[in-house]
Amino acid sequence: MNSNWFKLLMKAMKIDYGKNLLLKGVPVIFNKKGATLKIGRNVVIKSSFLSNLVGLYQRTIIVTRTSEAEIHIGDNVGMSGATIYARKSVKIGKNTHIGGNAKILDNDFHPLEIEARNADNKEKIGTRPVVIGENCFIGCNSLILKGTVLEDGCVVGAGAVVSGYFEKNSIIAGNPARLIKKVQS
Repeated sequence: MNSNWFKLLMKAMKIDYGKNLLLKGVPVIFNKKGATLKIGRNVVIKSSFLSNLVGLYQRTIIVTRTSEAEIHIGDNVGMSGATIYARKSVKIGKNTHIGGNAKILDNDFHPLEIEARNADNKEKIGTRPVVIGENCFIGCNSLILKGTVLEDGCVVGAGAVVSGYFEKNSIIAGNPARLIKKVQS
């Protein structure tokens, strides 16, 4: 599919995107009616296998799942084969890079309680906003979980499972991710 056609489809879904959006391959982008999905200027979204030689497992997926959900992606953000999935809120600051196959999720996807899960009660799905600051780097195959806050300048190591609050310029890695050291300014 030609990226100009895809951009027309994005406009039809009320997805607000800035100038110079570059789509390499065809992403999966869906904005639920009533939700907010904003993509800044000069954003690069890579979805084709050869667009990132880290080895992409999938196309980039960006989804608002409820009518209250919001996703805000700042200017000059780049991502490759990433998943950004919001039931509540995911905000990504400008100049942030999201490595191949990273996942950013503001929810548990399913209720934790057995009865609610068996009844497929979507109201019981745990959600908390995710905030990723400016000038961050999210390593490939990382998992950013609900409620995570990464202040400006944070670096997430490849394969990290991240949950919680991390101060400005933190370098974090591991499962569960923990502070390794601070970036020198």
